Amino acid sequence: MQEILRLQMKIIPELIEILEKRYSILRTIYFNQPIGRRILANKLELGERIVRTEIGFLKDQNLIDINPPGMTVTKDGEEIIEKLKDYIHELKGLTSIEKALKENLGVNKVIVVPGDLDEDKTVLKELGKSAANYIKSIIKDNSILAITGGSTIREVVDSFPKTTQFNNILVVPSRGGMGKKVETQANTLASVLAQKLNGNYKMLHVPENISEEVMDTLIKEKEIRETIESIHKADIFLYGIGRAEDMARKRGISEKEIQNLNSLGAVGEAFGCYFNYEGKVVYCTPTLGISINDSARIKTHIAVAGGKSKVEAILSTCINQSQATLVTDEAAAKELLILLNVNA
Repeated sequence: MQEILRLQMKIIPELIEILEKRYSILRTIYFNQPIGRRILANKLELGERIVRTEIGFLKDQNLIDINPPGMTVTKDGEEIIEKLKDYIHELKGLTSIEKALKENLGVNKVIVVPGDLDEDKTVLKELGKSAANYIKSIIKDNSILAITGGSTIREVVDSFPKTTQFNNILVVPSRGGMGKKVETQANTLASVLAQKLNGNYKMLHVPENISEEVMDTLIKEKEIRETIESIHKADIFLYGIGRAEDMARKRGISEKEIQNLNSLGAVGEAFGCYFNYEGKVVYCTPTLGISINDSARIKTHIAVAGGKSKVEAILSTCINQSQATLVTDEAAAKELLILLNVNA
């Protein structure tokens, strides 16, 4: 495919440009439907006249519908988006970026989606869909899947198609709850994903930032002990990545402790652990569930994060994690290669 692309770009570069533009318009409508023309033009940073012309073409090809609430993608349009995905992937050079990042970051696999989450929030849907598809490709009967909470992991769960092809799947929260939003807590997401997988789930009703004395008391409870035992048997671990200071504030850590994290060089956070630039853990939030030592025993990690703003956090949490698959976006991937001094 790469040789064909190279030839096409030499002989008919304008065709490639038109294809990429129309694909981007179709994809943007799909992830924002129903959407009006003016909002679409703003999102794509294109002139309204250009957008009007392209919309007319897509409508004539029966790829979109135009109704009072806004534009939507037809079944034919959805099929085009799906079938062109791999071609666009090659066209944008994302395959070579994935390969270079895998080799230099030291992870098992890298999946890169187009765009920049910091600039376009719809990229989160693409991240969620790609991570969900990957999980579906590797999960097996009797798998135990441990997941964290957060808006990124919620998108992965929302993107997961309902299926009955697997048997005896168990989904568990990886650690105690975090934050006030019930809909993005690990317990909630574990139950939703289990239902989509036609499996079972267990919950861990334990807050974070608790003392060792309280933890010793809680672990004596039969239900909590059984859930923790299941968590420690997980073979797939799905988690998001955050910037250290941002995540510390979400967890309600005091300003004094945040200053201490900064002094320790913490830049990234994943599953309650804070990492420095070298990928070393400098602090872990005390709670029941998966610790950094437990995580090392889980054979498959899936880390999901995007946007240039999270590049240092991604690097710190993923570097030399040979069991990890990183699902990220184009902007973060390119920035990671720069930090790693790699030319893709």
